[in-house]
Amino acid sequence: MAEFYYDVAGIQRLGKLIELKGEVAGAYLDFDQKVFAEGAIPVKYKELMAVTAAHITRCPYCIDAHTQKAKAAGATPDEIAEAIFVAVALSAGASLAHASVAMRSL
Repeated sequence: MAEFYYDVAGIQRLGKLIELKGEVAGAYLDFDQKVFAEGAIPVKYKELMAVTAAHITRCPYCIDAHTQKAKAAGATPDEIAEAIFVAVALSAGASLAHASVAMRSL
């Protein structure tokens, strides 16, 4: 994983969570594998959606992992960049939509 403002090794601490709640963690991991399996939507597109969602949720570990997985599934750098700009547009749109609260307060 690349350097982040987040602790790069921080994700390794999830081992403690898995140790404490292995059955729940296992269910999540099974679900995650099923979601990202080939299906009606090809894996490449699922991973590009995940790149977008990871930027919206601002999870550096997810950004790193799903960018790598998208590339491995055949996504080009241009496709990954476009997926990121979809996130940028949605984030900007959310800020614009929330401006209605400020306008009401005026």
